[in-house]
Amino acid sequence: MKLIPLVFLLLLMAGCAHKPLHEKDYQRWWCEKHAGELEYRLPDKTRVDCLTKEYAVEVEYASKWAESIGQALYYGQSTGRKPAVLVIVRDKDDERFLKRLRTVAKEQGIKVWTVRPKDLE
Repeated sequence: MKLIPLVFLLLLMAGCAHKPLHEKDYQRWWCEKHAGELEYRLPDKTRVDCLTKEYAVEVEYASKWAESIGQALYYGQSTGRKPAVLVIVRDKDDERFLKRLRTVAKEQGIKVWTVRPKDLE
C-alpha cells in the first residue's frame, strides 16, 4: 500500500524535472536548425544571436519586441544581411506583443519567425 503513494510521488517529480528554457536554448536550437553561426561578433563587440547566409537574426522574448526591432535592424545593416527576429512566444499573453512586432516589422522589412517551448520538446 505504501508503494502506490511513492510511485505517484516519483511520477509527479519526474514530470516537474524539466529544466526551464532560456533564451540561449531557443537561440541554439534555431541557429543549428538553420545552419547559422551562433553569437557572431561584430567589430563593436556586439553579437548577432544567429547569422545565416541570408539573415542577421535577433532572438528575443515577445515582451521585448521593441528592443528586438532595433537590434535586428542594426545587425542587418552591420552585416549586410536581411534583418530578422525569432520571437519567443511562451503563452497566450505574448500574442499581443507578437502582433505589435509584426506590424512594425512589416513596415521595416524585418523577417519574423516564432518559437514556442513545445517546439523544443
